Amino acid sequence: MRPRFLTRRALQLALTANALRPVPGMRASVPAFFAGWLTGELAPHLLALTAADTAAHLARHGARSVQDRIGLGLAAASAAGLGSLIVTSQRARGAVEDALAEALGPKYAADLSRPPDPRDLATPWGQLVLPFRMRNPDVRRDRNLAYAPGGKRFLMDIYRPREPVEGRPVLLQIHGGAWMIDSKDHQGIPLMLHMAQRGWVCVAVNYPLSPKAHWPDHIVGVKRAVAWIREHIHEYGGDPSFLAATGGSAGGHLAALLALTPNDAGLQPGFADADTSVQACAPHYGVYDFAATSGSTASKERLHGLLARYVVGKDPVRFLDDYIAASPLDRITEKAPPFFVIHGAHDSLVPVREAREFVRRLRETSEQPVAYAELPGAQHAFDVFPSIRSAHVVRGVERFLDWTYLRWQRDKRG
Repeated sequence: MRPRFLTRRALQLALTANALRPVPGMRASVPAFFAGWLTGELAPHLLALTAADTAAHLARHGARSVQDRIGLGLAAASAAGLGSLIVTSQRARGAVEDALAEALGPKYAADLSRPPDPRDLATPWGQLVLPFRMRNPDVRRDRNLAYAPGGKRFLMDIYRPREPVEGRPVLLQIHGGAWMIDSKDHQGIPLMLHMAQRGWVCVAVNYPLSPKAHWPDHIVGVKRAVAWIREHIHEYGGDPSFLAATGGSAGGHLAALLALTPNDAGLQPGFADADTSVQACAPHYGVYDFAATSGSTASKERLHGLLARYVVGKDPVRFLDDYIAASPLDRITEKAPPFFVIHGAHDSLVPVREAREFVRRLRETSEQPVAYAELPGAQHAFDVFPSIRSAHVVRGVERFLDWTYLRWQRDKRG
């Protein structure tokens, strides 16, 4: 049993080290992401397991052999690293709050319908004990509603308050997965449950996936969902005139592009008259440099690899204009809605410099507020399940959306 203890502790230390400082390089990006993501977001649980495993080993075998002492040293190093990850996760609260205060004003919270109290800003430890059990008795979920013909890729779920509501703002959640995998069932759930409990109507959508579908089928599907929302969401208590968009990774790309291409007839075949504008956007760890026009090495590799081979299916040299038309970085105008861009500083899949450049250009051009939170130590997909970091992000997004919605209401009244 002693070699097994040593192996477990060595493996945990390696995972912790990667979470603290991800292995660099494109070839290592996917394994570095998976290992770092789970270790970083589950650091409290892994710290408890490390302590329990070490205590059990000491009770059975003591620390008499060299292997025992090496294993104990590795356990101590892992515990220190996991503790550091927990402290870094808590810094998301300050990063989010600083971003909102910078973009919306230092006294923005006074304008909220429900200014945050200390409990709102504290870490909800009770919710984090079972992070994969995402339920809320105050929220009703209407499953698998068809927003267009075509099967399961054109289905949506609606999350809304259990008690009937009317005229409530709407949040559209667009899932990620490299435009090729996943569905509405697995992403954005902590945010949607939180917002629905607070009176919002949230919609999670599927859309066509590559390689069966080719660009722009993905964004056309999302815009069809928006058209459906405008026509039908009042039946579920939503206000069709206020719609915010969010999503992560490829979903962040689609949310940002949706916000920057309102009523673009070229992306609305057969429904060009539909209103596909959104009133706010909060993309998480999104892909913004779709056409690699920034010159980033990572963006170029994604362009000539994943995008050209599987998603768009066209030579990016001969058909560069098609990629530019799909790139949020190249579609920014002064009419962009308010944005809250959120990205992890340790993102292995979409380097943080891509978000920085997107925010820089947005702030140069847009007439609306642009908030940017760069989360210390965060990997890609940090918000998929409840964690210390995602809890603070969810509550920050709530404050951003609440502020945006209330300002929109005031402007509407004149």
